[in-house]
Amino acid sequence: MDPITQGVVGASAALALSNQKHAKSAALLGLLGGMAPDLDIFIRSDHDPLLFLEFHRQFTHSLFFIPIGGTLVALVLFALLRRRVPLSFKQYWLFCSLGYATHAVLDACTTYGTLLLWPFSDVRIAWNTISVIDPIFTLPIIVLIIAGVLRRQPRMAHLALVWAVAYLSLGALQHARVQTAAWALAASRGHTPTTLEAKPSLGNILLWKTIYQTEQHYYVDAVHSGWHSVIYPGESIQQLDIKRDFAWLDIQSQQAEDIERFRWFSNGYLAQHPERAHHIIDIRYSMLPNKVSGLWGIGLAPDVRPDQHVSYQVYRQADAKTRQQLWRMMRGQTISE
Repeated sequence: MDPITQGVVGASAALALSNQKHAKSAALLGLLGGMAPDLDIFIRSDHDPLLFLEFHRQFTHSLFFIPIGGTLVALVLFALLRRRVPLSFKQYWLFCSLGYATHAVLDACTTYGTLLLWPFSDVRIAWNTISVIDPIFTLPIIVLIIAGVLRRQPRMAHLALVWAVAYLSLGALQHARVQTAAWALAASRGHTPTTLEAKPSLGNILLWKTIYQTEQHYYVDAVHSGWHSVIYPGESIQQLDIKRDFAWLDIQSQQAEDIERFRWFSNGYLAQHPERAHHIIDIRYSMLPNKVSGLWGIGLAPDVRPDQHVSYQVYRQADAKTRQQLWRMMRGQTISE
């Protein structure tokens, strides 16, 4: 999730196990510990555009790395802050580790994929119960943590954690409801999906993107899951077929290897860009949840050196009409094509 949410949830865990005397210090250390795993975003290469995809949410987000990560954060902060935050190293370690421990679990609740079991598994775990940014989830936690620090009342952090668990549980319930609606939609079309997923759209757990796969196609739709479900029929696109879509590609080349790396990152949800012949998109994410146009992808180039990497592409174009349609869909209203 976003750094602010990660930080305040980490602060909640640390503050919840502190006392009145150490409330401010615990919240600060938990906040910094909760944000620390995302320092992996600095692992990147000018030569290899996909390196950051492989390392973001990798070893720093593993459940098995928590004791190491918490210790490293505590060592750095103890060296920098021990005069201003006069706690023992044991207390630094406890509060930093508590904050650190919340990060990967919270990320796994999103749709991006987190390597919780690294190095024993490279499966990207995504429970799809909350968006990477959700103000309704985050703002109450911020308010409760600020109140807990100012009043030196750790019980405010208990309330924050209760809210977090309750909201994530509601997201899980919504996920199940949307999947049921998506299976029914597929059946109404005479389809028997081989896979089906539902993902919350940005900033809420009311509007969801559903993707199901048949033998050769992906079908993308949107579902507003309020008191009643509202279906927004979407689009379909052929699954990526390297031999068909990129017949010119040398399968021994670096570009071919990069496609497989991107396939792993995207959990296989790849298709040729509908408007850019040499681009491959991750169809899991789009500005409008009933569209196949991806937010990011990779660009290939014919007639390059065998060791040439692909380029990483970002497609984030939201005009006024798109924003208006998204807002109407979030409210469960009809939209115009």
